[in-house]
Order: sequence, then C-alpha cells, then structure tokens
Amino acid sequence: MKALDVRWTRSSVLPGFSLTMGFTLLYLSLIVLIPLSTLLLKTITLTWAQFWQIMTSQRTIAAFRISFQTAFSAALIDLIFGTIVGWVLARYRFAGRQLIDALVDLPFALPTAVAGIVLTTLFSSSGWLGRYLIPMGITVNYTPLGITIALIFIGLPFVVRTIQPILSEMDRSSEEAAASMGANRRQILWRVVFPEIWPAMVTGFTLAFARALGEYGSIVFISGNIPLKTEITTLLIVGRLENYDYAGATALAFSMLVLSFLLLFLINFLQSRSRQKLERS
Repeated sequence: MKALDVRWTRSSVLPGFSLTMGFTLLYLSLIVLIPLSTLLLKTITLTWAQFWQIMTSQRTIAAFRISFQTAFSAALIDLIFGTIVGWVLARYRFAGRQLIDALVDLPFALPTAVAGIVLTTLFSSSGWLGRYLIPMGITVNYTPLGITIALIFIGLPFVVRTIQPILSEMDRSSEEAAASMGANRRQILWRVVFPEIWPAMVTGFTLAFARALGEYGSIVFISGNIPLKTEITTLLIVGRLENYDYAGATALAFSMLVLSFLLLFLINFLQSRSRQKLERS
C-alpha cells in the first residue's frame, strides 16, 4: 500500500495528494453523483414492464433516433468547420481577427432560448434566409434540419476552443523541416499537422456531441415538437414532466444518460488508443 502511495505521488514534487484527492471525490459526489443517483432511485419505482413499455414505445424510439442523429450530424459539421475556423484564428493575423475570435464565443453567452427564437425567425417564410430557401423547397423550421442547425450553432465554440490552442502552440519547425525535405502542402498537413491536432479534434467533437444531446432551449422553438418527426428526447422528457409523469421522465433521462455515457466512453477510449498509437509511431 505504501509503495502504491509513493507511485501515485511521484509525479508531483508538491505534497497534498491525499487532501486534494479527497476534496475531488467529495466535490464530484456532491455535484455529480448524488444528483444523478436520484434519476436511478426514481426510475426503479417503475416495474420492469412499465419501464420496458416506456422505452419501446414508438414515440420514445423516434425521439432517441432523432436526438442521436441530429447531435452526431451537428458535431461532425462542427468538427470540420470548427477546425477551419480554429486554423484561421491560430495561424493568420488580419484585420478583424479579434472580432471574429470574440464572435466564436457568442453561443456560450447567448441564452439558448434566444438562439432558438432567432434561428426560427431567420428561417421563417418572411425571414432573411427562409424567404429564399422555402421557394427552393428547403424548409428548415419544424424539420430535423432545423434541429441540426440549432445544434451546430451551440456546438461550434467547443470545437474551436479545443483546437485553437493546440494549433497556436504547435512548433512550426517540423512543418518547415518537412517542406525543406520536399514535402508538399498536402503531405505536411496530413503527416505533420493532422497527427498533432487529431486528439484535440476528437475532444472537440465529443464535447459538441455531448452538448447537443442534452440541448433543449435552442431546439424547442425551431423543432415544433412534432411527435415522431421533430420531437427529441429532452422535449419528450419535458412533456412527461408537464403531465406530472415524473417516473416516466426520469426513466427516459436515466436511459439517455446511460447511452450518452457509454457512447462518450467509447469515443474517449478510441481517442486514447489513437494517441498512444501516434506516440509509438
């Protein structure tokens, strides 16, 4: 046991491991574990037949499918364009750069309900974009496309703010060395830059995906909350709460929590394996 303690504290020359570790466990228990455990305690008040009926209803399955599909699509789009935005902000100096840098954080500060109202107005038949898109047959409001756009809006800062610091701190001597050895731009980008930022990209995707799964405020207006079409899990949970079906709501929330945790755990596991593989190579 003593050898184990020595191994745990060897990484730091400063004392205080036991105190800080105890504080960490206490804080996480009070803030995370105890509140979440109430979901489980309320869910187990249902019988297995009641729980299974809720989880296998057509409306629940459709809500889960729409939630995961739109969240994954939005996080993937954020990953692509967030990487480009982070690259521009980290690598170039131009007029208005600070303004663009500040705009990236706007979804953090803006209340999500306000974002939902703004997007719904923007894509309405008389909105700035809707008046041109609707005649072309592209309807955004009250469709999964509208949900995806709202989730892209709230998820973009997570990707940019994860990748931008890595790009800013990257040593460019490796890129210059590769260029001096005859590597073209595509080879430098793929073999020098990409391996360095790949873990940050996966982290940004994970954060955006997790945020999108739990989003409510920005979606409630633009989705229209149409059962089987645009109703996501969080809206279904709120609907059950409004009908005083607390056990049913917590059953959905607990199931969403377990599925999200497993998915995020898998992504983090793949990220860790990828980082170890890159370090070995």
